[in-house]
Amino acid sequence: MAPKLQLASITARNLDEAFFLCIRHLFQKGRIYKIDRGSYEGHRRLEYDFITVQISHPGERPLTPILPQGVPPPTDEETVQNYAATYLMTDQPAPNEQYTYGQYLSSQFPKVIEMYRNDGHETNQAYMAVGDATSIDLEHPPCLRGVDTRISHGRLHFMLYFRSWDLWGGFPENLGGLQLLKEYMASEIGVEDGEIIACSKGLHIYDYAWPSALARLGGQLPESSVITQEEAEKGEDL
Repeated sequence: MAPKLQLASITARNLDEAFFLCIRHLFQKGRIYKIDRGSYEGHRRLEYDFITVQISHPGERPLTPILPQGVPPPTDEETVQNYAATYLMTDQPAPNEQYTYGQYLSSQFPKVIEMYRNDGHETNQAYMAVGDATSIDLEHPPCLRGVDTRISHGRLHFMLYFRSWDLWGGFPENLGGLQLLKEYMASEIGVEDGEIIACSKGLHIYDYAWPSALARLGGQLPESSVITQEEAEKGEDL
């Protein structure tokens, strides 16, 4: 009998804690495989089968990770601000980009705002889709595929789905930018900012980023890790 997929769940207070906990837990519960198709084909990555990450206070600043001294940050506050403004809230791709999330979201989030304003808060229809039937033909289809919303207890919450998700290179910038979008929408609707619940069947760290992820943990793997200390330290150079 084939083994069951392993379902992981992380609960965190803010974006920095979620980033740290996901890295530590991934070293303990992830699976390693060599990429046959997609970004960084031929590389190895450590990946969850499926994970849900619930963040109760994603608006706490800073929105970017707090790293040990000497560890290069995957992003910064200015980059996150620009990401929200240019990649999520407008529809013009940058040069050499096949798509931008704003290509899909920029026409939808104003409608969600109006839906809540005009029709009340009790609805399950305020869902924003990313991608379409032609996305599968792209060399690199969108990773974020849906932004669902709910207003509960006077707070706007985001429920996100990523088909694939780079924990080191994407997670901090994606969630920081989406948090800024959520704050804007909450302000326009007239409610408080709420939680983020994100899930993915492909949250991963590429082998070239294993040393950086290890450094985020203070240079020492947690107990019962699925890779050795040497593998984590050398990454793609192993």
